[in-house]
Amino acid sequence: MQSFYRTGRSQRGGIIAADGQTNVLETPRLTLRRLNMNDLDDLALIYRDPDVRRYFPEGTLSYEETREELEWIIDVYYDRFGFGLWATIHKETGAFIGRCGLLPWTIDIGEDGAISEHPLEPPAPEVEVAYLVAKDHWRRGLGTEAAQAIVDYGFEELHLPRLICLIDPANRASARVAENIGMTLERDMELDAEPTSLYSISSERALELRRSRAPARDT
Repeated sequence: MQSFYRTGRSQRGGIIAADGQTNVLETPRLTLRRLNMNDLDDLALIYRDPDVRRYFPEGTLSYEETREELEWIIDVYYDRFGFGLWATIHKETGAFIGRCGLLPWTIDIGEDGAISEHPLEPPAPEVEVAYLVAKDHWRRGLGTEAAQAIVDYGFEELHLPRLICLIDPANRASARVAENIGMTLERDMELDAEPTSLYSISSERALELRRSRAPARDT
C-alpha cells in the first residue's frame, strides 16, 4: 500500500532538501517543512488577514505577535515534541501559502465546560490536526490535501492513537476538511468559554480508510 505522501527521516524528523530546508512530508501539490524565522514576513502577512483569522478567538495577529508564535513553534514544539506547525509550500510556484501541522493539547472537560492548554513537555494527551491556508488558495482542496497527509504522518510515523480537530461550529469550511479526512463529530462543547466542535479519528479508523483508498492489486 502506498502512502498519500512522501516522507524522509533524520534524527530531527525530516529530510534536508537541496535548498537547505528541513522537509517533513510532501503531497502531490505541497511540501510541508519546518518553519524558521525567515518565514516571519510571509506568516505575518497571512495572520493579519481578517478573513483567514475570522474564526480564531484572538483574531488577527500583529507582526510581533506572529513573531512570538513562530518562536514558540520552533523553541517548544520542534525541540520538545518533534512536531508542530509546518510551513506549507505550493510546489508549482514555490509560494508560502500557509501553516499546517500538529498541535499538542491538554483538554480538561468539566460540568461547566472545558479548558485547554498547550503542554510544555510530551507526551500530549491530545494532538490536533491544524490547517490554515492563505485566502488566495482557498477552494482548491489544498487544505484537505495537507490535512490528509498530516493524518497519515501522525499515525504511520508518530504512531499516535488518535487525532482531533477543534473547530468553531460556524466554520463549515474547516468542518468539511475534518470530515473529508475521516473525522467525525465527537462533541460540541464550550472550550475556554468559546463554542467548539471536537472532531476525532482513531488510528484504527484511519487504517481502514487508508486501505479503502489504496488501489486494488491484480490477482
